Amino acid sequence: MNKKPYYITTAIAYTSGKPHIGNTYEIVLADSIARFKREQGYDVRFQTGTDEHGQKIELKAEALGKTPKEFVDDVAGQIKEIWDLMNTSYDKFIRTTDADHEKQVQKIFKKMYAKGDIYKGYYEGLYCTPCESFWTPSQLVDGKCPDCGREVQPAKEEAYFFKMSKYADRLIEHINTHPEFIQPVSRKNEMMNNFLLPGLQDLCVSRTSFKWGIPVDFDDKHVVYVWLDALTNYITGLGYDCDGNHGELFEKYWPADLHLIGKDIIRFHTIYWPIFLMALDVPLPKQVFGHPWLLQGDGKMSKSRGNVLYADTLVDFFGVDAVRYFVLHEMPFDNDGVISWELMVERMNSDLANILGNLVNRTISMSNKYFGGEVRDGGVVEAVDEDLKRVTLEAVQKAEAKMDELRVADAISEIFNIFRRSNKYIDETTPWALAKDETKKDRLATVLYNLAEAITIGGSLLESFMPETSAKILAQMNVPKRALSDMDRFGLYPSGNHVTDKPEILFARMDIKEVLARVEAMHEAEAAAKAAEEATAGAATGAGAGVGAGAAAKSGAESEAEEAALELKSEITCDDFAKLQFAVGEIIACEAVPKSKKLLCSQVKIGNQVRQILSGIKAWYTPEEMVGKKVMVVVNLKPAKLAGMMSEGMLLCAEDADGNLALMVPEKDMVSGAEIC
Repeated sequence: MNKKPYYITTAIAYTSGKPHIGNTYEIVLADSIARFKREQGYDVRFQTGTDEHGQKIELKAEALGKTPKEFVDDVAGQIKEIWDLMNTSYDKFIRTTDADHEKQVQKIFKKMYAKGDIYKGYYEGLYCTPCESFWTPSQLVDGKCPDCGREVQPAKEEAYFFKMSKYADRLIEHINTHPEFIQPVSRKNEMMNNFLLPGLQDLCVSRTSFKWGIPVDFDDKHVVYVWLDALTNYITGLGYDCDGNHGELFEKYWPADLHLIGKDIIRFHTIYWPIFLMALDVPLPKQVFGHPWLLQGDGKMSKSRGNVLYADTLVDFFGVDAVRYFVLHEMPFDNDGVISWELMVERMNSDLANILGNLVNRTISMSNKYFGGEVRDGGVVEAVDEDLKRVTLEAVQKAEAKMDELRVADAISEIFNIFRRSNKYIDETTPWALAKDETKKDRLATVLYNLAEAITIGGSLLESFMPETSAKILAQMNVPKRALSDMDRFGLYPSGNHVTDKPEILFARMDIKEVLARVEAMHEAEAAAKAAEEATAGAATGAGAGVGAGAAAKSGAESEAEEAALELKSEITCDDFAKLQFAVGEIIACEAVPKSKKLLCSQVKIGNQVRQILSGIKAWYTPEEMVGKKVMVVVNLKPAKLAGMMSEGMLLCAEDADGNLALMVPEKDMVSGAEIC
């Protein structure tokens, strides 16, 4: 009998840096769904991978003295290591630098152009470099990028555009006639009301201001816009061929059953991607699920805020399955979840060590103590047994129903109801009391048999979510994993079977004070290493580079607000401060310094004079972004020669804990030359 195919994908991770636990949640979530679908009898294809092109990566690589390919090779390797660490069962790890993917993207672009869906023009608008997105003023939120909240910069360049409006009505009709297409419903309403119904603008699909992208093969000044490149991975990874000579996997698995993505990129997957597919005459995916975020405390994780948790760090503290359990169990269906060290320890102690681990250990220990490890059905049934059986079998049905709705956290809760009810059953039946009465031996055997059966069913169900733990439980119960199709009956545990004679502690209780002390020591070590690195970089860069807060080039382009731990220098007097002269300058021209990977050369108008100032901020600003900015300048700094050019001042910048820089600009519009006092 042929199994029904099921194709699930994650968003491909952007190779701008190491993914934090919020990014990692998605691959674990997808893995749990893929594993459960396999248990349901589906022929599952599970794809993930990395998105590796774009201006942001080009700038980061340059700042680190690497080629873009060297940079993405390193980061893609880190991402794959974490996906593997988390025991995820993907079938394909695609990279957008794969040669077969790049070839198909070029063919797709060319086909859309020949069809008239893509045309050449000029783009003039507001651009967010981290998001690789253009915006109109009306789309901004408080003057900033609506996706990430960062500053946008004016940009104008020749570009190719896709005629989005050509397919808008068709997409609206599809969404209205396929209510399951966008989930949760709140995401559907957001896309319809905020983007589709107001009217779609044509989409910029190429760039000329950087080179790290897939070249447009018939116009090599252009590289393909990152989203047209990235989104097509879902079909190129299956062997889609733009000429129609598709591979076997594409014919078998497309259309995708589920695109699992973060809520922040829902627009790209439910508007741009379906329209691209319509233009290619390819069927649309069946469902796009925009999952919520996993937040640290009360805010989104970011390096610049210093609140990032990484999967490998958490695994080092708690183990793989404990981390998998936490991120899956704590994430609501359509609201953001929260992670913290305190919550992790609480779940470890209450759910994993107590409810689950203690149940398995007690049951095996009693079987060994009272029956030499033999588990047999004594045939002495009491009313309390029926409730344990009912709860166990209903939990199987409920968990499966919840998984069909992608309510993974609820499914895990149903499984843990089996373990909770089993613990209650022990309290109700008091095996230790039964063991004192020889006439109750068959009843004692029945109680322990029922516990073994409930644990076997619950342990088998756990495989999709905690695979290592599931395997350990079943190994100690000395039985193979129970098939989902055989979980509609209670009593299949082989009577007379023997459990292990040495039960393993699945999860050890943890002391929150000890954990937090270890975390603090870890942070102190990281801070010391970072300080040493910055000291070395600062000495090499020198103050003459023109960045007041230090210009050590580092990866990371986030510029979110943070509360930094400020390290105070030696006190100065007012006389010391009075020696420095600050003024407002206006950048009237800017260019990259040819001999440097870090420096920009700005012509800064300060009152009635123009100064040339070199600044080590190339990783954070393009020359085009600099022109027109009003900045704060140290005007009486002794000139210095850098990269063969004279620098006649310093631009003041703020630097966050991750080494990201932002120019200091006046709150209000001030004339150039205005003195800062």
